[in-house]
Amino acid sequence: MGLPNEDEMKGKFDQASGAIKDKVGEATGDRDLEERGEAQRAGGNIQEGFGTARRKVGDAIEDVGDAIKR
Repeated sequence: MGLPNEDEMKGKFDQASGAIKDKVGEATGDRDLEERGEAQRAGGNIQEGFGTARRKVGDAIEDVGDAIKR
């Protein structure tokens, strides 16, 4: 398994930031902040998923290349 790429890291960061905004919005009754947090968290999930898929494809290509070299 390769190291996490930029998309995965940014996705994780957006998920964490969104969760904080969501909870602060809930605690303060700021529905707008809560909704922005939920949207940011969802976007982070998508970006992380894209990054993970991209990394897995890259790993598979490397595996095929290694198999051909043998």
